[in-house]
Amino acid sequence: MPAMVMDKKDILAFVERLLSDYEVIGPRKKDGFYLFGVISKPEELTLDYPIALYPPRKFFLPAKETVLRFRLGGRPEVEAVVEEPRPRVLFGLHPCDLHSTRLLDAAFLRENPDASYEARRRNAIFVGFDCLKPCDEYAFCRDMGTLDPKGYYDLFFTDIGEAYAIEVGSERGRELLGKYSTARSASSTELARLEEVRKERDNNFPSRLNFDASKLPEILWSRFNSPYWKELAERCMGCGSCTLVCSTCYCHDVFDRVELNLKEGERVRVWDSCLLDEFAKVAGGLNFRPSRVERLRHRFYRKGKYLWDLFGLMGCVGCGRCTRHCLARINPIEVFNDIFREYTQA
Repeated sequence: MPAMVMDKKDILAFVERLLSDYEVIGPRKKDGFYLFGVISKPEELTLDYPIALYPPRKFFLPAKETVLRFRLGGRPEVEAVVEEPRPRVLFGLHPCDLHSTRLLDAAFLRENPDASYEARRRNAIFVGFDCLKPCDEYAFCRDMGTLDPKGYYDLFFTDIGEAYAIEVGSERGRELLGKYSTARSASSTELARLEEVRKERDNNFPSRLNFDASKLPEILWSRFNSPYWKELAERCMGCGSCTLVCSTCYCHDVFDRVELNLKEGERVRVWDSCLLDEFAKVAGGLNFRPSRVERLRHRFYRKGKYLWDLFGLMGCVGCGRCTRHCLARINPIEVFNDIFREYTQA
Protein backbone atom coordinates (compact mmCIF):
# COMPACT_ATOMS: atom_id res chain seq x y z
CA MET A 1 0.00 0.00 0.00
CA PRO A 2 1.21 3.55 -0.67
CA ALA A 3 2.25 5.72 2.21
CA MET A 4 1.86 9.13 0.54
CA VAL A 5 -0.94 11.33 -0.81
CA MET A 6 -0.87 14.55 -2.82
CA ASP A 7 -3.84 16.88 -3.21
CA LYS A 8 -4.74 17.42 -6.85
CA LYS A 9 -4.44 21.17 -6.51
CA ASP A 10 -0.74 20.72 -5.71
CA ILE A 11 0.20 18.68 -8.78
CA LEU A 12 1.06 21.67 -11.00
CA ALA A 13 3.27 23.17 -8.30
CA PHE A 14 5.06 19.81 -8.03
CA VAL A 15 5.76 19.82 -11.76
CA GLU A 16 6.82 23.47 -11.64
CA ARG A 17 9.48 22.65 -9.04
CA LEU A 18 10.68 19.67 -11.06
CA LEU A 19 11.24 21.90 -14.09
CA SER A 20 13.90 23.84 -12.19
CA ASP A 21 16.22 20.80 -12.09
CA TYR A 22 14.88 18.31 -14.64
CA GLU A 23 13.76 18.08 -18.20
CA VAL A 24 10.12 17.03 -17.84
CA ILE A 25 8.52 14.91 -20.57
CA GLY A 26 4.82 14.23 -20.52
CA PRO A 27 1.62 13.83 -22.58
CA ARG A 28 0.47 16.94 -24.44
CA LYS A 29 -2.49 17.42 -26.77
CA LYS A 30 -1.66 18.54 -30.30
CA ASP A 31 -3.85 18.54 -33.41
CA GLY A 32 -6.32 16.16 -31.80
CA PHE A 33 -3.65 13.67 -30.69
CA TYR A 34 -1.74 13.10 -27.46
CA LEU A 35 2.04 13.11 -27.81
CA PHE A 36 4.89 12.72 -25.34
CA GLY A 37 7.09 15.79 -25.46
CA VAL A 38 9.26 18.14 -23.44
CA ILE A 39 7.17 20.67 -21.54
CA SER A 40 8.17 24.20 -20.56
CA LYS A 41 5.33 24.82 -18.09
CA PRO A 42 3.03 22.55 -16.06
CA GLU A 43 -0.12 23.67 -17.86
CA GLU A 44 1.09 21.91 -21.03
CA LEU A 45 0.57 18.51 -19.40
CA THR A 46 -2.61 16.55 -20.10
CA LEU A 47 -2.74 13.84 -17.46
CA ASP A 48 -6.24 12.59 -18.25
CA TYR A 49 -5.46 11.20 -21.71
CA PRO A 50 -6.47 7.93 -23.42
CA ILE A 51 -3.11 6.94 -24.90
CA ALA A 52 -0.23 8.76 -26.58
CA LEU A 53 0.17 8.43 -30.34
CA TYR A 54 3.76 7.22 -30.00
CA PRO A 55 5.26 5.34 -27.05
CA PRO A 56 8.06 6.81 -24.88
CA ARG A 57 10.73 4.55 -26.45
CA LYS A 58 11.78 7.40 -28.76
CA PHE A 59 13.41 9.09 -25.75
CA PHE A 60 15.68 6.06 -25.23
CA LEU A 61 15.97 4.88 -28.83
CA PRO A 62 15.75 7.88 -31.18
CA ALA A 63 14.45 7.23 -34.68
CA LYS A 64 17.89 8.22 -35.98
CA GLU A 65 21.14 8.58 -34.07
CA THR A 66 24.87 8.59 -34.66
CA VAL A 67 26.58 5.83 -32.70
CA LEU A 68 30.20 6.47 -33.74
CA ARG A 69 32.39 8.74 -35.87
CA PHE A 70 35.49 7.72 -37.72
CA ARG A 71 38.43 9.41 -39.44
CA LEU A 72 40.72 7.75 -41.94
CA GLY A 73 44.28 8.65 -42.84
CA GLY A 74 47.71 7.82 -41.51
CA ARG A 75 46.23 6.52 -38.27
CA PRO A 76 42.49 5.72 -38.39
CA GLU A 77 40.47 6.97 -35.44
CA VAL A 78 37.11 5.72 -34.22
CA GLU A 79 35.13 7.59 -31.56
CA ALA A 80 31.99 6.26 -29.92
CA VAL A 81 29.19 8.82 -29.65
CA VAL A 82 27.34 8.51 -26.35
CA GLU A 83 24.83 11.18 -25.42
CA GLU A 84 24.69 12.03 -21.71
CA PRO A 85 21.30 13.74 -21.46
CA ARG A 86 20.14 16.11 -18.80
CA PRO A 87 18.30 14.28 -15.99
CA ARG A 88 14.69 13.93 -17.06
CA VAL A 89 11.37 12.97 -15.54
CA LEU A 90 8.93 11.06 -17.72
CA PHE A 91 5.67 12.19 -16.17
CA GLY A 92 2.27 10.58 -16.67
CA LEU A 93 3.25 7.19 -18.12
CA HIS A 94 0.52 4.57 -18.25
CA PRO A 95 1.24 1.06 -16.88
CA CYS A 96 1.49 -0.49 -20.35
CA ASP A 97 4.26 1.96 -21.31
CA LEU A 98 6.08 1.25 -18.05
CA HIS A 99 6.04 -2.44 -18.96
CA SER A 100 7.31 -1.74 -22.48
CA THR A 101 10.40 -0.01 -21.09
CA ARG A 102 10.98 -3.03 -18.88
CA LEU A 103 11.34 -5.15 -22.01
CA LEU A 104 13.61 -2.59 -23.71
CA ASP A 105 15.82 -2.65 -20.62
CA ALA A 106 16.11 -6.42 -20.93
CA ALA A 107 17.11 -6.11 -24.59
CA PHE A 108 19.65 -3.29 -24.22
CA LEU A 109 21.05 -3.72 -20.72
CA ARG A 110 21.17 -7.40 -19.76
CA GLU A 111 23.95 -9.11 -21.71
CA ASN A 112 25.66 -6.55 -23.94
CA PRO A 113 24.71 -3.14 -22.58
CA ASP A 114 24.21 -0.43 -25.18
CA ALA A 115 26.09 2.65 -23.97
CA SER A 116 23.73 5.23 -25.50
CA TYR A 117 20.62 3.51 -24.20
CA GLU A 118 22.17 2.99 -20.77
CA ALA A 119 23.05 6.67 -20.44
CA ARG A 120 19.52 7.76 -21.28
CA ARG A 121 17.94 5.25 -18.91
CA ARG A 122 20.30 6.15 -16.09
CA ASN A 123 19.16 9.75 -16.33
CA ALA A 124 15.43 8.99 -16.47
CA ILE A 125 12.89 8.94 -13.65
CA PHE A 126 9.49 7.32 -14.24
CA VAL A 127 6.33 8.86 -12.80
CA GLY A 128 3.40 6.64 -13.74
CA PHE A 129 -0.35 7.26 -13.56
CA ASP A 130 -2.91 4.52 -13.05
CA CYS A 131 -5.47 3.71 -15.77
CA LEU A 132 -8.93 3.45 -14.22
CA LYS A 133 -10.70 2.56 -17.48
CA PRO A 134 -9.67 1.18 -20.89
CA CYS A 135 -8.24 3.63 -23.42
CA ASP A 136 -10.65 2.31 -26.06
CA GLU A 137 -11.95 -0.93 -27.58
CA TYR A 138 -8.47 -1.91 -28.79
CA ALA A 139 -6.80 -2.05 -25.36
CA PHE A 140 -6.25 -5.42 -23.73
CA CYS A 141 -3.60 -4.58 -21.16
CA ARG A 142 -5.30 -6.49 -18.35
CA ASP A 143 -5.19 -9.70 -20.43
CA MET A 144 -1.47 -9.22 -21.04
CA GLY A 145 -0.75 -8.60 -17.35
CA THR A 146 0.32 -4.97 -17.82
CA LEU A 147 -2.50 -3.11 -16.06
CA ASP A 148 -0.51 -3.42 -12.82
CA PRO A 149 2.93 -1.75 -13.22
CA LYS A 150 4.44 -4.29 -10.79
CA GLY A 151 6.91 -1.89 -9.25
CA TYR A 152 8.54 -0.73 -12.49
CA TYR A 153 8.40 2.98 -11.63
CA ASP A 154 9.89 5.56 -9.31
CA LEU A 155 6.51 7.05 -8.41
CA PHE A 156 3.02 5.83 -9.28
CA PHE A 157 -0.10 7.98 -8.89
CA THR A 158 -3.70 6.76 -8.56
CA ASP A 159 -6.67 9.13 -8.69
CA ILE A 160 -8.76 8.69 -5.52
CA GLY A 161 -11.00 11.74 -5.91
CA GLU A 162 -9.68 14.99 -4.50
CA ALA A 163 -6.17 13.63 -4.26
CA TYR A 164 -3.67 11.18 -5.71
CA ALA A 165 -2.44 8.18 -3.76
CA ILE A 166 1.27 7.74 -4.45
CA GLU A 167 3.26 4.51 -4.40
CA VAL A 168 7.00 4.97 -4.07
CA GLY A 169 9.00 2.52 -6.16
CA SER A 170 12.56 3.68 -5.60
CA GLU A 171 14.80 5.83 -3.46
CA ARG A 172 14.96 8.37 -6.29
CA GLY A 173 11.19 8.60 -6.19
CA ARG A 174 11.21 9.11 -2.46
CA GLU A 175 13.79 11.89 -2.81
CA LEU A 176 11.72 13.53 -5.55
CA LEU A 177 8.66 13.72 -3.27
CA GLY A 178 10.65 14.94 -0.32
CA LYS A 179 12.41 17.74 -2.20
CA TYR A 180 9.81 18.97 -4.69
CA SER A 181 6.35 18.13 -3.34
CA THR A 182 4.00 18.72 -0.42
CA ALA A 183 2.97 15.06 -0.29
CA ARG A 184 1.83 13.78 3.07
CA SER A 185 1.23 10.42 4.68
CA ALA A 186 -1.98 8.71 3.65
CA SER A 187 -4.78 8.35 6.18
CA SER A 188 -6.61 5.08 6.78
CA THR A 189 -9.62 6.53 4.96
CA GLU A 190 -7.51 7.38 1.92
CA LEU A 191 -5.97 3.92 1.87
CA ALA A 192 -9.43 2.38 2.01
CA ARG A 193 -10.54 4.61 -0.86
CA LEU A 194 -7.55 3.46 -2.90
CA GLU A 195 -8.55 -0.16 -2.39
CA GLU A 196 -12.07 0.67 -3.59
CA VAL A 197 -10.73 2.46 -6.67
CA ARG A 198 -8.52 -0.47 -7.58
CA LYS A 199 -11.45 -2.90 -7.33
CA GLU A 200 -13.58 -0.60 -9.49
CA ARG A 201 -10.72 -0.35 -11.97
CA ASP A 202 -10.43 -4.10 -12.31
CA ASN A 203 -14.15 -4.37 -12.99
CA ASN A 204 -13.81 -1.74 -15.73
CA PHE A 205 -11.39 -3.91 -17.72
CA PRO A 206 -13.21 -6.91 -19.21
CA SER A 207 -11.25 -9.88 -20.53
CA ARG A 208 -10.64 -9.53 -24.26
CA LEU A 209 -8.74 -12.78 -24.79
CA ASN A 210 -10.50 -16.14 -24.54
CA PHE A 211 -7.55 -17.74 -22.79
CA ASP A 212 -4.80 -17.03 -20.29
CA ALA A 213 -2.02 -15.06 -22.00
CA SER A 214 0.61 -17.25 -20.32
CA LYS A 215 -0.43 -19.98 -22.77
CA LEU A 216 0.18 -17.77 -25.81
CA PRO A 217 3.70 -19.05 -26.64
CA GLU A 218 2.48 -22.65 -26.65
CA ILE A 219 -0.64 -21.81 -28.67
CA LEU A 220 1.29 -19.88 -31.31
CA TRP A 221 3.97 -22.52 -31.69
CA SER A 222 1.38 -25.21 -32.30
CA ARG A 223 -0.13 -23.21 -35.19
CA PHE A 224 3.08 -22.15 -36.95
CA ASN A 225 2.04 -23.75 -40.24
CA SER A 226 -1.61 -22.76 -40.06
CA PRO A 227 -3.21 -21.48 -43.29
CA TYR A 228 -4.61 -18.68 -41.13
CA TRP A 229 -1.40 -16.68 -41.57
CA LYS A 230 -1.80 -16.63 -45.34
CA GLU A 231 -5.40 -15.46 -45.03
CA LEU A 232 -4.34 -12.69 -42.65
CA ALA A 233 -1.43 -11.63 -44.88
CA GLU A 234 -3.86 -11.03 -47.75
CA ARG A 235 -5.23 -8.13 -45.70
CA CYS A 236 -1.85 -6.80 -44.55
CA MET A 237 -0.32 -4.01 -46.65
CA GLY A 238 3.19 -4.50 -45.30
CA CYS A 239 3.48 -0.79 -44.50
CA GLY A 240 5.09 -1.18 -41.07
CA SER A 241 2.73 1.24 -39.29
CA CYS A 242 2.16 -1.28 -36.50
CA THR A 243 5.86 -1.54 -35.68
CA LEU A 244 6.38 2.22 -35.95
CA VAL A 245 3.96 2.89 -33.08
CA CYS A 246 4.70 -0.30 -31.10
CA SER A 247 6.08 0.39 -27.63
CA THR A 248 8.34 -2.70 -27.59
CA CYS A 249 9.72 -2.82 -31.16
CA TYR A 250 13.42 -2.09 -31.21
CA CYS A 251 14.65 -3.48 -34.55
CA HIS A 252 16.94 -1.10 -36.37
CA ASP A 253 19.24 -0.74 -39.36
CA VAL A 254 22.84 0.44 -39.16
CA PHE A 255 24.72 2.08 -42.00
CA ASP A 256 27.91 4.09 -42.54
CA ARG A 257 27.79 7.55 -44.06
CA VAL A 258 31.09 8.75 -45.53
CA GLU A 259 31.92 12.37 -46.37
CA LEU A 260 32.86 13.37 -49.92
CA ASN A 261 36.53 13.63 -48.91
CA LEU A 262 36.45 9.88 -48.13
CA LYS A 263 38.42 10.58 -44.97
CA GLU A 264 35.72 10.84 -42.32
CA GLY A 265 32.21 9.69 -41.64
CA GLU A 266 29.79 8.29 -39.10
CA ARG A 267 27.81 5.17 -38.29
CA VAL A 268 24.09 5.76 -37.96
CA ARG A 269 21.35 3.69 -36.33
CA VAL A 270 17.76 4.13 -37.58
CA TRP A 271 14.44 2.48 -36.84
CA ASP A 272 13.47 -0.39 -39.10
CA SER A 273 10.53 -2.78 -39.39
CA CYS A 274 10.37 -6.55 -39.81
CA LEU A 275 7.24 -6.02 -41.95
CA LEU A 276 9.25 -4.34 -44.72
CA ASP A 277 10.66 -6.42 -47.57
CA GLU A 278 14.17 -4.93 -47.32
CA PHE A 279 14.50 -5.83 -43.63
CA ALA A 280 15.24 -9.53 -44.26
CA LYS A 281 17.55 -9.03 -47.24
CA VAL A 282 21.16 -10.06 -46.65
CA ALA A 283 24.40 -10.29 -48.66
CA GLY A 284 23.91 -11.60 -52.17
CA GLY A 285 20.36 -10.28 -52.34
CA LEU A 286 18.97 -13.28 -50.45
CA ASN A 287 15.86 -12.74 -48.34
CA PHE A 288 15.24 -15.10 -45.43
CA ARG A 289 11.61 -13.92 -45.10
CA PRO A 290 10.68 -13.21 -48.73
CA SER A 291 6.89 -13.40 -48.41
CA ARG A 292 4.49 -11.14 -46.58
CA VAL A 293 3.06 -14.23 -44.89
CA GLU A 294 6.42 -15.00 -43.30
CA ARG A 295 6.98 -11.40 -42.23
CA LEU A 296 3.51 -10.98 -40.74
CA ARG A 297 3.72 -14.30 -38.91
CA HIS A 298 7.16 -13.33 -37.57
CA ARG A 299 5.75 -10.14 -36.11
CA PHE A 300 3.10 -11.99 -34.10
CA TYR A 301 5.50 -14.73 -33.02
CA ARG A 302 8.03 -12.17 -31.86
CA LYS A 303 5.40 -10.50 -29.72
CA GLY A 304 3.83 -13.68 -28.37
CA LYS A 305 6.66 -16.22 -28.23
CA TYR A 306 10.20 -15.27 -29.27
CA LEU A 307 10.71 -12.45 -26.77
CA TRP A 308 9.13 -14.59 -24.06
CA ASP A 309 11.64 -17.34 -24.84
CA LEU A 310 14.50 -14.83 -24.78
CA PHE A 311 13.65 -12.59 -21.81
CA GLY A 312 10.71 -14.18 -20.00
CA LEU A 313 8.67 -11.10 -20.93
CA MET A 314 5.79 -10.87 -23.37
CA GLY A 315 6.54 -8.68 -26.38
CA CYS A 316 3.00 -7.28 -26.45
CA VAL A 317 1.76 -5.03 -23.64
CA GLY A 318 -1.82 -4.80 -24.92
CA CYS A 319 -1.76 -1.04 -25.56
CA GLY A 320 -3.67 -1.38 -28.85
CA ARG A 321 -1.59 1.20 -30.75
CA CYS A 322 -0.94 -1.19 -33.63
CA THR A 323 -4.66 -1.71 -34.26
CA ARG A 324 -5.43 2.01 -34.10
CA HIS A 325 -2.90 2.74 -36.82
CA CYS A 326 -3.25 -0.35 -38.99
CA LEU A 327 -4.75 0.54 -42.38
CA ALA A 328 -6.25 -2.96 -42.58
CA ARG A 329 -7.41 -2.94 -38.92
CA ILE A 330 -5.56 -6.14 -38.10
CA ASN A 331 -6.27 -6.57 -34.40
CA PRO A 332 -4.06 -8.75 -32.13
CA ILE A 333 -7.07 -9.52 -29.94
CA GLU A 334 -8.85 -11.10 -32.89
CA VAL A 335 -5.69 -12.78 -34.19
CA PHE A 336 -4.85 -14.40 -30.85
CA ASN A 337 -8.44 -15.51 -30.30
CA ASP A 338 -8.64 -16.96 -33.83
CA ILE A 339 -5.43 -18.91 -33.31
CA PHE A 340 -6.69 -20.13 -29.94
CA ARG A 341 -9.88 -21.36 -31.61
CA GLU A 342 -7.79 -23.37 -34.10
CA TYR A 343 -5.65 -24.66 -31.23
CA THR A 344 -8.66 -26.03 -29.35
CA GLN A 345 -10.09 -27.66 -32.47
CA ALA A 346 -6.84 -29.26 -33.64
